[in-house]
Amino acid sequence: MSDKGKPETAAEQPAQGQEERPLQPTDSLVQLGQTAVPAAESNVFCLTIIGQVEGHMMLPPQNKTTKYEHVIPQLVAAEQNPKIEGLLIVLNTVGGDVEAGLAIAEMIASLSKPKVAVVLGGGHSIGVPIAVSADYTFIAETATMTIHPIRLNGMIIGVPQTFEYLEKMQERVVRFVTKHSRIQEETFKELMFRTGELTRDIGTTVIGSEAVRNGLIDEVGGIGAALQELKRRIADRKAAASGGGANP
Repeated sequence: MSDKGKPETAAEQPAQGQEERPLQPTDSLVQLGQTAVPAAESNVFCLTIIGQVEGHMMLPPQNKTTKYEHVIPQLVAAEQNPKIEGLLIVLNTVGGDVEAGLAIAEMIASLSKPKVAVVLGGGHSIGVPIAVSADYTFIAETATMTIHPIRLNGMIIGVPQTFEYLEKMQERVVRFVTKHSRIQEETFKELMFRTGELTRDIGTTVIGSEAVRNGLIDEVGGIGAALQELKRRIADRKAAASGGGANP
């Protein structure tokens, strides 16, 4: 009997003559459906942009979302934490709210610490500015990125001011992407307004090496390559801070 007068179950009471077994990583796999990763100090902060970027309007609960009001405080904390020396941004997103996505992209670009992004699966729509906001970018060989003009869902007011707003927002996206990548403005706009490639729509989907060839992404590669590049940039920053100069 336990102290509270309740008999212990077989799972709670160790077998006679045996010591109580400490919890193993596989226990959480059985109980929770996931493995328990041992806690370890890391100098890299990993930010994931997955599903749909949620903005001022809350999306249905069944949607997989990245909430910008969660991401921005994480980025502020990473910038202020002296133990964090670099950021790895992992994207697999269909896009989402334009202003929220641009806010995240601008926030990442303004961080002082080295940052590397990798597109896995897809980095579509407003995911494009987020991807290029890092210092160096990778894309998986089979990952895709969709470039298209800005759209507004739902009802809009059919007045000239509405369309002027859309034009200005679109120019913000174009300026940001061309400033933070090697793609030329003419090339980016040509991909954005190309017809015949997306069904009943305009825009372009680029895959892996095509994104690199157009100057949108720096290199084809995955997580391993991205972490290696980030560690190199962290080492260069340390060397520069100590007056030793950058690594070749």
